[in-house]
Amino acid sequence: MGNPTTVSSSNPLDHFFCLLVASSVLVSFFNNGVAAADRKLLASESHEFHTIKLSSILPDSVCDSSSQGPTDLIFDPSKSSTYSNISCRTPQCNKLKSATGITPDCIAGGTTCIYRTLYGDNSSSVGFFAKDTLTLTPTDVVPNFFFGCGQNNQGRFGQTAGVLGLGRDPLSILQQTSKQYGQVFSYCLPSKASKTGYLTFGKSSVSNSVQYTPFSTSPDKTFYSIDILAMYVGGQKLQISPTVFSSTPLSIIDSGTIITRLPLPAYTALRDAFRKQMTSYPLARPVSIFDTCYDLSIYGTMKIPTISIVFGGNTKIDLDDSGVVYVPNSNRVCLAFAPNSDPSDALIFGNVQQKTMQVVYDVAGGKLGFAAKGCA
Repeated sequence: MGNPTTVSSSNPLDHFFCLLVASSVLVSFFNNGVAAADRKLLASESHEFHTIKLSSILPDSVCDSSSQGPTDLIFDPSKSSTYSNISCRTPQCNKLKSATGITPDCIAGGTTCIYRTLYGDNSSSVGFFAKDTLTLTPTDVVPNFFFGCGQNNQGRFGQTAGVLGLGRDPLSILQQTSKQYGQVFSYCLPSKASKTGYLTFGKSSVSNSVQYTPFSTSPDKTFYSIDILAMYVGGQKLQISPTVFSSTPLSIIDSGTIITRLPLPAYTALRDAFRKQMTSYPLARPVSIFDTCYDLSIYGTMKIPTISIVFGGNTKIDLDDSGVVYVPNSNRVCLAFAPNSDPSDALIFGNVQQKTMQVVYDVAGGKLGFAAKGCA
C-alpha cells in the first residue's frame, strides 16, 4: 500500500456559497505524458464521480465550453499522450449510470460516451467520459483512471477545476485507488478561510487519538450513514427521545452540506438548552435559516457552551467553537444548526460542525473516525 498522500487548502465555506463541497483541494491530478497539471478540485464524499473542466473540442452545436473561472483551470486533453475518450459500447460507459444516476449519451453520429451529472445544489456538468494517468505523488500513479471532462459546467463551481468524488461507487477516486490507499481517506476543515485544512489518502497519517463510530447500514449506498444517539449542551444531556433519531429515515455525514440538519424535536431541545446557557447575551434578529442569534456589540468576548454529539458505539465528540456558532458579522453570532421541515427529511451532520476535527473514513473497515485538533 502506498504512503499517505496529503493535499492542503483553505476552506471557502465560511461564506456559505455552496451546498456541494467539503473543501477545495489542490492536487497534481493528471500526468498528461508531458507534465503533471495541477487542478484545484471540490471534494465531496457524497458524490461518486469526478469531473474537471475541459477545453472545447466539440462543435458548439453539440456542447459548449461554458466552464466558469480562469482559463488556466481548464484541462487540455490535446496535450496528453495518455488521454483517451471512452467508447459508448463499453462496460465502463455502462457503469456511469450507477455513479451519476443518469443514463449516459452518445455523440450524434459518433461513439464517444457522454456523461451528465446533477449535484445537490442544482449545479451540473456535461462532457466526455475519459481516462488518463492519475499522479497523486511521484510514486503513487494510477494508469487508466476514469473521470469526466466537462464541456458544459453550470452552477457554483467557483474558482475550481471540478469535483473529486469520494463515494463508494467503483468510479470514485476512493475505489479506483483502493490498491494504493486501502479505501481510507481523511480530511480536516479549518475554522476559517485564513487557516489551512487538508485531504489525505491512506492510514499512516491518522491520529492516534481518533475515536471511531461504525457506519450504519442503509439501503442507500450513495451516502455514508451514521447513527446519532444523544446530544449534550454545556455538559448536560438533552432530553431527546431515542426514537427521534432512530425513526429518522436516513442519517448521514456529508461534507457537501454546510449546516447540520436535525429532526425538529432534537433541534428544539438543542436550541432551548443553548439559549439557557446564553442568557448573559441579548438575542438579536434571526439571520437566514438561523433563529437563535445574539448581539455582541458591547462585548469584547463571549463564552460558547460546548456542544457534544454521541454517535453509534457511544462515541462522544465535542464540537469546536467554530462548529457551534456562525458569525455573520463582528457584532453578531448565531447557533449554527437548523431544523428539518419534514419528519421524512434526512438528518445530516454537515461540514461546519466538522471544523478543526480530523475526520477519517475507513470505508474498508466500515467505520468513521473523529480526532480533535486535526487543524486550526
